[in-house]
Amino acid sequence: MSLFKARDWWSTALGEKEEFDQGCLCVADVDNSGSGQDKITVGSYMGYLRIFNPHPVKPGDGMQAEDLLLEVQLRDPILQVEVGKFVSGTELLHLAVLHCRKLCVYAVSGTLGNVEHGNQYHVKLMYEHNLQRTACNMTYGPFGGVKGRDLICIQSMDGMLMLFEQESYAFGRFLPGFLLPGPLTYSSRTDSFITVSSCQQVESYKYQVLAFATDADERQETEQQKLSSGKRLVMDWVLNIGEQALDICVVSFNQTSSVFVLGERNFFCLKDNGQIRFMKKLDCSPSCFLPYCSVSEGTINTLVGNHNNMLHVYQDVTLKWATQLPHIPVAVKVGNLQDLKGVIVTLSDSGHLQCSYLGTDPSLFQAPKVESREINYEELDREMKELQKIIKESTKTQGTSVLHIITLQSRLAVQKTKLSICVQPPLALTHDQFIFDDIESCRSKAVALSVFLKGNCPPAELEGNAVASYSTPTDLNPEGIPRVAQCKFRLPLRLICFPAQPSKTANHKLTIDTNKPPVSLVNLFPDFADQSNEDQVNVLGFQFLTGSRITLLASKTSQRYRIQSEQLEDLWLITKELTFRLEEHFKKENSKDFTCTFSGSVPLQEYFELIDCHFELRLNAEKFEELLSERAIQFRAIERRLLTRFKDKTPAPLQHLDTLLEGTYRQIIALADAAEENQANMFQAFTKLKSATQLVIMLISLWQKLSTDQVAILEATFLPLMQDTQELGWEESVDAAISHLLRTCLSKSSKEQALTLTTQLSIPKDTSRLKKHITLLCDRLAKGGRLCLSTDTNIQQTMVMPGSPCGK
Repeated sequence: MSLFKARDWWSTALGEKEEFDQGCLCVADVDNSGSGQDKITVGSYMGYLRIFNPHPVKPGDGMQAEDLLLEVQLRDPILQVEVGKFVSGTELLHLAVLHCRKLCVYAVSGTLGNVEHGNQYHVKLMYEHNLQRTACNMTYGPFGGVKGRDLICIQSMDGMLMLFEQESYAFGRFLPGFLLPGPLTYSSRTDSFITVSSCQQVESYKYQVLAFATDADERQETEQQKLSSGKRLVMDWVLNIGEQALDICVVSFNQTSSVFVLGERNFFCLKDNGQIRFMKKLDCSPSCFLPYCSVSEGTINTLVGNHNNMLHVYQDVTLKWATQLPHIPVAVKVGNLQDLKGVIVTLSDSGHLQCSYLGTDPSLFQAPKVESREINYEELDREMKELQKIIKESTKTQGTSVLHIITLQSRLAVQKTKLSICVQPPLALTHDQFIFDDIESCRSKAVALSVFLKGNCPPAELEGNAVASYSTPTDLNPEGIPRVAQCKFRLPLRLICFPAQPSKTANHKLTIDTNKPPVSLVNLFPDFADQSNEDQVNVLGFQFLTGSRITLLASKTSQRYRIQSEQLEDLWLITKELTFRLEEHFKKENSKDFTCTFSGSVPLQEYFELIDCHFELRLNAEKFEELLSERAIQFRAIERRLLTRFKDKTPAPLQHLDTLLEGTYRQIIALADAAEENQANMFQAFTKLKSATQLVIMLISLWQKLSTDQVAILEATFLPLMQDTQELGWEESVDAAISHLLRTCLSKSSKEQALTLTTQLSIPKDTSRLKKHITLLCDRLAKGGRLCLSTDTNIQQTMVMPGSPCGK
């Protein structure tokens, strides 16, 4: 336990669900007792006014009933409380309470009690001022050098300084260039008001300049009358501090005065002419501060509270003490309570009021004894088994990462070598770029990287691409000739799935025929099979990390393999892996005539459902974009109207524009969240669509026994885009490519060849045309049509491909 902890002298919690802020705390001899004992005055936003006189029997005691001198509920929220000489004809202290639309000055007095209940305290209203503008904060002092009394200056929310000479209203002045109110204080040495504007500038205005400037209430005068009736309000000095200010305070000491400003990241000490004495960068976000004179040390110290529940004591820029508080202070004061000088009084925004002092005497704390109880071993065993089951399942389904080693080898000396690695999302890499120094001839460089799944759906391809760019120097060109080398690599199936129990039922089933005897699945998939399990010879189960389950069955008598799953798109990767491993198996046995065929029907209806799902999300994205644009235009229009009214010297009623602005803002946030969610769903839908498209291409190629060149044309037709965007989407790109094939190599007559295609692609109204063209393409392939890049008249045609082929 730290010794540097604020020692609790007295504390209490104020009310329930009340809110407090910077101006709600004041420490002074508000009842004019003459004993030199300060009282603590607290006002809340709920309108409660409380006055305390703590008398703890021993340090750390909570509040006793007699500590609360007065508690009264006023009708309006209390913004600020101050104590000063606010009543004419007397120099006694009075309490000023600032409400949103009213300023009240009270006299606090006590009556000696003759019974055990003690003294009685009450407040008496001396006078009040009804404000024409909503108040923000106030300051007081002997404006103009008056003796024996304090005047009050209130800053309104629209930038007007309203000055009151006790019971009378003096004048009001608007601050130039005002946008938002800031902290306000008064310097008696220079007779100036000092504030921090929304331009992040400390500004000083002389009282005499305010008094002789144009009256803020005379708004109907002409410009010539204004110039003749008063002077223009100008600043005495200004200093840009580069950040917003939380509080400002003036401290006079040794015939000099200093202006202290608490910013969001620093606190500043300025001379009374605006020059910087020093500034201190704060390590934590501050919440309040209080500069005070240390008579014993002959310096000015500063208490700074922050949002880490800490209170720091600075002497100039040197940190002298740091202490821990039980709450985040929003206001801090120093007072004399019960013959104890220098008591630190702090208040939190929830009403935690504490009086504390600094010290290093440790808190003596003993941990309580733990109650012994009998151990239920059976319950512990059950809990342990459940936890082990959860851990086992989580280790099964957690995302795996595959380590890859990529080696660069060159027969010649190369320089400026850069290696780039690319995989298709939702796969991701730990590193995708590597830069090397010069590589000598016959030397190699190796790099390690990991590939992992980053998303909620399996990828459409388990392949990656490595591209190396380098320069080969020559005698004529020492800088080297730029060259590029690239290669593709396969990723293991275990990256995205793991072994699972086979499923007996499924919505989608495919059967692949071969011309060779069936191969044991244990031999084909040794990384997924259990060698000791004889049942896995003919059946295997796969489960994707995203949750889908796929079952692979091998016939015992025929030369067929069946793949089944609940989702069509999940069949693709297992089907491709099956055909690839079968080809590799028979290649090792030197069997060159191995072929796979598909005799079933191509699942076009299920494929069309995926197309419709993806297209609907694209339409939703277009709607969200339009709605966001409309709401943004509306938001900017409301902002312009509000700023116009705020800048007007005679502002008109807002007419609920602020409510409309807040409602529009919430709509924009909700629409943006919905658009972001729709974008994520569209990415998943596009990935599923690519997987299903790859499956359909494979089934068509096995069905019609297409050559490698024909499969390449089919892939370029159905997979023209690496990414799907609103400007150029999959549907219109594929429709244009299929239309070109139907009027060229798959055309039935010269009339179809003469048809011209639209050169500008745009999002269609629906997918009926696309689905019709896909069905027509399959029909013409079934009737003997063949894919090529030339027409029957041997005239070379250029096929419309909006993008480059992917997934090859």
